[in-house]
Parts: sequence; structure tokens; C-alpha cells
Amino acid sequence: MILNDFIHSFTVPHSPEQLAALAQSIKDWGRELGFAEIRIADADLENAAQQLRDWLAAGFHGQMDYMAAHGDKRARPAQLVPGTVRVISARMDYLPHSAGADWREREAARHQQASAAVISVYARGRDYHKVVRSRLQQLASRVEQAIGDFAYRAFTDSAPVMEVELAQRAGLGWRGKHTLLLSRDAGSMFFLGEIYTDLPLPVDAPGSAHCGECRACMDVCPTQAIVAPYRLDARRCISYLTIELKDSIPAELRPLIGNRVYGCDDCQLHCPWNKFAQRSALPDFDVRNGLDAGSLVDLFAWTEEVFERRLEGSPIRRIGHERWLRNLAVGLGNAADAQRGDPAIMAALLARAAHPSALVREHVQWALARHGAG
Repeated sequence: MILNDFIHSFTVPHSPEQLAALAQSIKDWGRELGFAEIRIADADLENAAQQLRDWLAAGFHGQMDYMAAHGDKRARPAQLVPGTVRVISARMDYLPHSAGADWREREAARHQQASAAVISVYARGRDYHKVVRSRLQQLASRVEQAIGDFAYRAFTDSAPVMEVELAQRAGLGWRGKHTLLLSRDAGSMFFLGEIYTDLPLPVDAPGSAHCGECRACMDVCPTQAIVAPYRLDARRCISYLTIELKDSIPAELRPLIGNRVYGCDDCQLHCPWNKFAQRSALPDFDVRNGLDAGSLVDLFAWTEEVFERRLEGSPIRRIGHERWLRNLAVGLGNAADAQRGDPAIMAALLARAAHPSALVREHVQWALARHGAG
């Protein structure tokens, strides 16, 4: 019996042939919805549980208490969603369609422009949480139309889910030394999403590693957050410092952040596999608000009202205006390495020197001191 035979019968498939046909249809429907690839893994992650415990015990999660709050639930999908036996793992590319062949060189060059505000590529368009989850929900609805009700739950970076481990087991790629998933066909410039389900679909072969002796990601990390291959101390990671950390950025790490004000792509820009990065099939990740070319001074001038309005629907909005200013103040302070005492920078900092937030004032004073004032 082929898939069309049970599309109209609305019965959950049981035979290996039916399940294989459904799995192939899920992959086809996924591509129609903008996913670059869909693969399927089993739900047994016990082998990864100890690695997670060790990472948490080392304190590498920093203020990300949610990483520890759910205990081993991350490694036991059936505890999160009872009845789960398979995970449909999805990849969605996010490199903007307009990115040229030299996109890595152009991005790296902006790091050398002291006045530039560098925002991670993934965050310049629409919030991926909304895009990926919506498409996963549409995919699940297509399955329901074919077979009737079935048990499932969709995720994208929104629950205690070991996304990279599941994607690797599903065959979407392998975990790179920077801990991100890598694909021979697409590098690492993509999002991951999952559908936990009780459908006993046939599983795909897991991915194999292809980093070899390369350690480009480790060597280039500005804060040396990749403390060993496949082991990241998030407390030193610029993405953590500019997004997850709610308090003051440690003073000793501020000079290392440079002009990165939301996230960090260094380990990806220098990874050889990203020469194969794929452009997004969706317009959602096209650059908005000129965030690929903004200056530190201009973005620092945004009021809270402007911040909320301009970044509506953006993942950046979740850090709030206060931390946005904190991050930009660090960038403005680091601009002193090339533009010490620049009048426009000094005027911008002095305009925020009496800001109501103690967090903002602290980082502004630090920046002024870098320029020889304050």
C-alpha cells in the first residue's frame, strides 16, 4: 500500500511500507514548506546524558539556569512528550538570498571597521523561533491531513531539547568542534527544529564527522570560549555575553568583544565548510532595518520606543533596550583602539552618561574611560 491509499482512509500507517512512504512524504512536504532537509532519528539519547551532566557540573552554562532546571529531560524525549519514539529533525537555511559569494570576507571585514555595529547574521531578519515553529506546525498539519490525529509536539530552540545531538543522529550533519552542527552541503548557517512524535517512522543513518585536524573555530574565537574540541564555556562566548547574560559584562572580556553587539559569527566565518553555506529559500531572513550596515553611534541613539518599533518581530528585541545599550556601549568603548576621542562617539556616550539604568551607566563610563574621559 502506498501513501495515497491511506491519505483518504485517515488511519495511522502500521506496515513498514506505509511508514516508509509517510516518512518520504514528510521530507517532500518539508521542502515545500521551506526546509532544506528533513531527516528522522530515534529518541534514545542516553549516551549523550553524561556529557550534558559534565558540562553543567563545570558551570559552563553560566546564567542559563534553564539548561540545568530540567535535569535529564533533555536526554529523554519521552519524558518531555510522553509516547515519543521518533524525532523529525529539520534544517532551515538562514543566509540571506542576497549574500554574495564573498559574504564571509565581507562579514569579516566589518569586524575591522571600528564604527560598525556587527550583528550576527541569523538575527538580522525575522525571529527564527516564529518562522521555524510555524513551518513545523504546518508540516504536522499536513501529516494530520494524511493520516488523521497523531501525537506530536514541535520545537525550535524553545524547550529542553538536545537539538544538535538529535540532528546528528538523524543524519543532518555532525557536531563541529565549536559545538554547532555542520553539514558537508550547507556548512552551519541554518536553524534546527524538531517534531517529537509517537509515529514509529524508519530512522535515517546518523551523520559522520568531517572536522579532521582543523581547529580554525577554536583558534579564531575572540574570547577563547571553545576550551577544548566540542566543549564550549558559554560564560566566555560572545553570543552568551551579549544575549543571555543579564548583568554586567565582565570587564576583562569587554575589550575582546570588539564591535560585536548581538551574537558572534567568528567561528562560522572561519569554518571552511561554510563555503558551502546555502541561501535561504524564504524572504523572512532577508536583512531588515539595515542591520548589516548599521553604525554603533546610530544604533546607540535609538530610543526605547524606536528600539521596540524597529525590531518588532526580530529576535534582538528579547534582550530589551537596556542590554542593547549595554552592548553598544562596549562596542563604542572598543572603538577607542582606532578612533580614540572621536567627537561623534564621545557625544553619543556623554548623551547616555546619566541614563536611568545603572547597568547602562556602568558600561558607558567604562567606554568613556577607554577614550580617556569619564
